[in-house]
Amino acid sequence: MRDEAFDQDFMARALELARRAEAEGEVPVGAVLVRNGEVIGEGWNHPIGAVDPTAHAEIRALRAGAKAADNYRLPGTTLYVTLEPCAMCAMALVHARVARVVYGAADPRTGAAGSLMNLLEDSRLNHRCEVTPGILAEDCGQLLTTFFQLRRKKNKAARKKADPELPEQ
Repeated sequence: MRDEAFDQDFMARALELARRAEAEGEVPVGAVLVRNGEVIGEGWNHPIGAVDPTAHAEIRALRAGAKAADNYRLPGTTLYVTLEPCAMCAMALVHARVARVVYGAADPRTGAAGSLMNLLEDSRLNHRCEVTPGILAEDCGQLLTTFFQLRRKKNKAARKKADPELPEQ
């Protein structure tokens, strides 16, 4: 049986990293890669700043972890991420041989760990990751909800400023 308090502690760190992404104007997603109870890699969303569509939190954590381990394979690791991984990130986790993925908020639009599809546990692949959903889901989801509400509000204000004749919606 897994220790949920242990999972919550690492997810809390992932949330800190998500807030860093948000402070940088990125979608607030954070990820922590752990092996034997120790962090070996961290990442937060940075595709805008890095001008890199692959600079998702999970990918950045995997890159840092692979460098720390001096190996592109990361067996025995657990990735904690505030948002359910997308297909790109899920396949990177499979290729890296990550043992377990713990996520906070589900992503019904692009989630590839059970919401839209489940690449992490697909029996057709040569590796599968154990998936634990919903750790600190409310906190993770609220961070994203607030971020997108503010973004929509700013975009609406900018459109209204650019064209004062725009009707209210």
